[in-house]
Amino acid sequence: MDASRSDVLILGGGVIGLASAYYLLRAGATVRVLEQGTPGCGSSHGNCGTITPSHAAPLAMPGMVSVALRSMFRADAPLYLNPRPDPERLRWLLGFARRCNWRDFERATRARSAILQRSRGLLEALVRDEALDCEFVAGGELYVYRTRAQMEADERHHAQVLDRLGIEVNRLRGDEVENLEPALLPGVAGGLFHPGDAQLRPNRYAAELARRVRELGGVIESGARIDQFGLQDGRISHVRTTRGVFHGEQVVMALGAWSPLLGRLLDLRLPMQPGKGYSITYTRPQQAPRHALVLREAAVCVTTWGSGYRLGSTMEFSGYAEGLNRTRLDALRRGAAAALREPEGPEVLEEWWGWRPMSMDEVPIIGPSTRWSNLLLATAHGMLGVSMSAATGELVAALAGRGTAALDPAPYAPARFGL
Repeated sequence: MDASRSDVLILGGGVIGLASAYYLLRAGATVRVLEQGTPGCGSSHGNCGTITPSHAAPLAMPGMVSVALRSMFRADAPLYLNPRPDPERLRWLLGFARRCNWRDFERATRARSAILQRSRGLLEALVRDEALDCEFVAGGELYVYRTRAQMEADERHHAQVLDRLGIEVNRLRGDEVENLEPALLPGVAGGLFHPGDAQLRPNRYAAELARRVRELGGVIESGARIDQFGLQDGRISHVRTTRGVFHGEQVVMALGAWSPLLGRLLDLRLPMQPGKGYSITYTRPQQAPRHALVLREAAVCVTTWGSGYRLGSTMEFSGYAEGLNRTRLDALRRGAAAALREPEGPEVLEEWWGWRPMSMDEVPIIGPSTRWSNLLLATAHGMLGVSMSAATGELVAALAGRGTAALDPAPYAPARFGL
């Protein structure tokens, strides 16, 4: 039996697992990361790479349930709920629906804002101090509106929320938006600019984190699919994988959308669903946007890097159904074509899909398990895994006894779900 020991065994090699490994290593722990594929191959790979304190508000608010139900009849809707019967998804939806009220909205917003703002500062310092080659740019993000109705709705439920949180948001007229971003077609009704947001190339960020983890003495086991947990006296004694059996004094579950599936082996019912997202990556168009954009009516995110260009977003709840949905990709193209002078790059480099780990209350689950004494969870970051990665890693290291928490851990604790 191949038994390898470390202070901390991290399950999952996406940006959350890698960031946790980095901060634990910096604090003096020995670390091994178990990844079923290769580092960053999941939702860390193909997302839009925006770093967004502006995304503090959750989807769950009054009126969102009716939006979700109407989406069942539109396969190309930005938020799509597959009508296929699924008991687990129904249970999650009922829990989500119960949180579509202003009290829970406010609670989730404040929890998300705290970790997003902490992570924004940490991430820029991390990229700078560790010289991470990931095309980080602190250029802000621009929401673009082609209708007054959508902008007025976002003023109430987005901009005013950011005002209360002290997050800067600039209201712009249509002509100001068009002057700021010449890549847009005429006819812009207005915009909201978030100067504190940033962007990076997420696959490069994950690769650079993996490089630093190895340089700091961490071990990353690629192709290590978890088959079984050894459980003894309320602890995880070992983890059996296709690469062997591994032991850790502490275990961190950072498995993203796979967390509920592996959680069953630990008798944990995580209140999560995979929210499927899509992206199309191109070579860079000649008239590429200067800023990261969100085309609000179409709910399409547009990111430009020196090395490429990406259209992404959409949210599809279809359980663990794999594969590309051409209808969803076509919706990205149509949304971009309605707003941009040159909506696509000269060459398609990749069409991608990935599962986002969506918690029932849209707040990440970070902290010690109430069921297993040496298990920490670090999952359910939804669409914000890259944005929240640095602060999550820092918090995991502190909760593992390797420092002092800079954030109040209570809002993220697994105990709120009895985990």
